[in-house]
Amino acid sequence: MRLVLQLVARLLLIVALCLGAATVWATIDAYRSVDRATAASAQRVAQALQALYWRELLLRSSRAREHLLPVPDWRTLETMKLISPGVCVEFQPTAAFEKPLCGQSEGLGKTPPRWFASIVPTFLGSHAEAVRPVSPRAAAAGTVVATPDGAAAIALAWEYILNVIDVALLMAAAIALLASLAIAHTLAPARAIVTALQRMARGQYRTKLPRFRSMELAMIGNAVDALGGRLEEATEQRAALTRRLLEIRDDERRALARELHDEFGQNLSAILAFANTIETASAKDRDSGIAQDARMISQATHHLMASLRDALKRLRHPLPEELGLEASLVNLVDSWRSQSAARPTIQLDLRGDLTHISGPAATTAYRVAQECLTNALRHGSAREISLRIERRAGDDDALLIRIEDDGGGDAERVAQSAGFGLTGIRERVAAAGGSLSILPANRGLSVAATIPLAA
Repeated sequence: MRLVLQLVARLLLIVALCLGAATVWATIDAYRSVDRATAASAQRVAQALQALYWRELLLRSSRAREHLLPVPDWRTLETMKLISPGVCVEFQPTAAFEKPLCGQSEGLGKTPPRWFASIVPTFLGSHAEAVRPVSPRAAAAGTVVATPDGAAAIALAWEYILNVIDVALLMAAAIALLASLAIAHTLAPARAIVTALQRMARGQYRTKLPRFRSMELAMIGNAVDALGGRLEEATEQRAALTRRLLEIRDDERRALARELHDEFGQNLSAILAFANTIETASAKDRDSGIAQDARMISQATHHLMASLRDALKRLRHPLPEELGLEASLVNLVDSWRSQSAARPTIQLDLRGDLTHISGPAATTAYRVAQECLTNALRHGSAREISLRIERRAGDDDALLIRIEDDGGGDAERVAQSAGFGLTGIRERVAAAGGSLSILPANRGLSVAATIPLAA
């Protein structure tokens, strides 16, 4: 899962938890606000009755104090304004047939669902009535008792919660959207870092990253740049070491070629001369058995000398150093064609200017073509082989070599092979700073190599 999606999902979870906590807080606050409204209603009505009590006391001083209240004057519209919705107020001691004076309780919001009406009182308890004395200095003045209406309280709490939740949902959606955009914008440079790492995986180690504002991303970018520099240095050192090893191996091959030519060649020539002498002498003595043995020795010697010449061709300096790349490739293909008429058809396709290509690049290209042709001819059952050498001009000056055959074969198995020939061309191509790939073709294998000419 992408990091941006993970962060957004965690952000949404946090927003949902905060929204749930806000809902619980709003429920408790709305439910308890009824208690505060009840106490406030009782206090306001008590203060109004206190003023009415002292006025009656002054105007009708001849009356007994216990008969001063209640009087019809306190049950007025002004008193109704002092009572909060859903709260009923009564004066004690109550007069006969007197009913509580209640605030407006109709239309106090939407009807709450049953689960809300049953759950909230269960967890938060019932509302308590509020009792306030009319006059703290005159106990005979009576008291005011305010009682909340349970159904009205639940409706008010539900209406308050709906209002709060609407605002909370809007804020939560806005926070989630803006925070998601901010997270996506902050993590956008990660794509540049991944692209740089992918280029490094393809061999482009010097990949300069832009400067990041975030300190953490800047540290990652600096680490990637440093890693690319170290990888390039290690690659250059490995390529230099590989080139040196190839030079040493070529020196050993030349030394071995000289030894084979001087020792084996001379000895085989001597054996051939002795066999011819024995065959001539046996023919004069009419000894057919010895003459036949001598001819067999001569034939075996000729075969060994042909094999030795073939080995010397492979061990000595490649022809590109003498004839150039184009002429050496033509000579290589012609030599394979002339060995036997039963050989598969070899098509040579040369594209671009190959005249002035020399040095390690030409030697590497020749060795790749030589090894791939040898493998296709000796280890496969191909009937047609295609060898294409193309020079790609421009800023990316390189040689493209592709050898395809129709002899079947498992590309994956061949690519994982640790044979000396394939390992050798891998080392040569890597030392030249190029790349080698082995892929399946239509009916066989395709070996492709890219050799930079600037290497």
